[in-house]
Amino acid sequence: MRTDLDTVPALAGLDWTDLEERLGTDGVATTPPLLAPDQCAEVTAMFDEDACFRSTVVMARHAFGEGSYRYFADPLPPLVQELRERLYPPIAAIANRWARVLDEPAFPTDLDGLLGACADLGQHRPTPLVLRYGPGGYNCLHQDVYGDLTFPLQFLVMLSRPDEDFTGGESVFVEQRPRQQSRPVVLRPRQGEAVIFPVRHRPKLGSRGYHRVQMRHGVSAVHSGSRHVLGIIFHNAR
Repeated sequence: MRTDLDTVPALAGLDWTDLEERLGTDGVATTPPLLAPDQCAEVTAMFDEDACFRSTVVMARHAFGEGSYRYFADPLPPLVQELRERLYPPIAAIANRWARVLDEPAFPTDLDGLLGACADLGQHRPTPLVLRYGPGGYNCLHQDVYGDLTFPLQFLVMLSRPDEDFTGGESVFVEQRPRQQSRPVVLRPRQGEAVIFPVRHRPKLGSRGYHRVQMRHGVSAVHSGSRHVLGIIFHNAR
């Protein structure tokens, strides 16, 4: 793991205890701004640089929604690499506490260890991505599972300015509760803020102990403008 990177100083001030508590209560948690406006603009501009990406998905072709997203190629851009490396250890600590209460296998404590475990299962392709939505764009509820190894938490970082660069386009999370109606959570992160949320499921304490609660995420319709988001997924894809 590289340790010479420090272009995201806000990472050092994150209150991981508070974030974990909010993940346990609400299923999702929003951070203070991690990226400055110029960094958000830098990543947004990458969307049109073909050399940065390994593949592009036009959502309408697959009935995923309306909009498009692009997966970064290796090596990741330095800012994206820094986010992925520095966010992983504290979020892995949370993931491993979740794994213990759900009686699931533990995850490596550093990103290199996770990516090595992914490679052993044939998962070599990087998964950080940038998403772009125009007017009418949306994303159907889904889960980002790319192979046998799925790390349970991920980040989205809002790159655009809500109500200035775009309107609408809220982040939507749905918790599918056993024998109950589903619970929606709608968030509107500001530019530079990140949302932490489960990839597939999370633990929830019930009368008989902890059980798994399935979660899906998506995006409501953008009414006007252009919405860009950076997604930091930690496991690689097959």
